Amino acid sequence: MTRKKDGATEAARHMFDADRAARGLGIELLEIAEGSAVLRMTVTADMVNGHGIAHGGCVFLLADTAFACACNSHGPVTVAAAADIDFVRRGDDVVAEFRGRSRTLRPAPD
Repeated sequence: MTRKKDGATEAARHMFDADRAARGLGIELLEIAEGSAVLRMTVTADMVNGHGIAHGGCVFLLADTAFACACNSHGPVTVAAAADIDFVRRGDDVVAEFRGRSRTLRPAPD
């Protein structure tokens, strides 16, 4: 794994290490830097739906985890507001790459 060594990216790495859902799906953190992250997941037979394609929930978990790692690499705790996903077939290695394009700080909801 490649990563920039600073407190913010270390905090994002710590968050990923504590993510039991991501670890349970075998998601790997390949790269982390301020505002970006690259993760990989192999779609297994246990992750496909009744049509034989990757379950959207598994793919979304990968995308959401990439978003969380990248956004939390800035330091403050950040959560997703929206995301889009594409679906793949069983056996594929899926790579999620998130590169931030803009950053808006809003107060957390009560």
